[in-house]
Amino acid sequence: MPIDKRKVPEVNSSSQADIAFSLLIFFLVATTMNTDTGLVRVLPPMPPEDQKQEDIKVKERNLYLVLVNGSGQIMVGQPNKQEFTDLRQLKDKIKEFILNPMDDPDLPEKVEKEIELANGGKWVYPVSEGVVSLQTTRDTGYQAYIMVQNELTRAFNEVRDQVAMAKFNNKFADLNEDQRNAVSKAVPLKISEAEPRNIKK
Repeated sequence: MPIDKRKVPEVNSSSQADIAFSLLIFFLVATTMNTDTGLVRVLPPMPPEDQKQEDIKVKERNLYLVLVNGSGQIMVGQPNKQEFTDLRQLKDKIKEFILNPMDDPDLPEKVEKEIELANGGKWVYPVSEGVVSLQTTRDTGYQAYIMVQNELTRAFNEVRDQVAMAKFNNKFADLNEDQRNAVSKAVPLKISEAEPRNIKK
């Protein structure tokens, strides 16, 4: 019986690399990747090395505590005067604390500070000495923590909007960089985060 000596035709694989590369590019472009989200914060500068610890203490009237427990409940108020509140009321309570519109002696002090403007002028504004201290427990959920953080930031942003409208007749986000810096000095973002607490059962 004669043997068929014909060669088996080979598959042309030169285009397979092109196809594989095209698929790789397609999946890289079409695939969405999870990105970590976080909170934008500008950290305050380090205190001078020669500053004594007692100089950093905050007067009781200038401190507003916000405690979020493991059940998502929120307690707010000045030391020894805390009460439960709803998340929807938190922003307004923080704004009242920062502004102290009636110059209540139990609310934060205001210190008149000279703020330099881009045109060389000076702007004297009563800057609040109030500090909001956010505290959590070890079992506080991340979602509850983020929601409270958002409300605290919204409160400061709305106060900045009020000051910006009064001074520059524009919202904070619409100001130029020099004007935003001036308003940020008039309404500094003073949110302190304490180490999570252990709650005794």
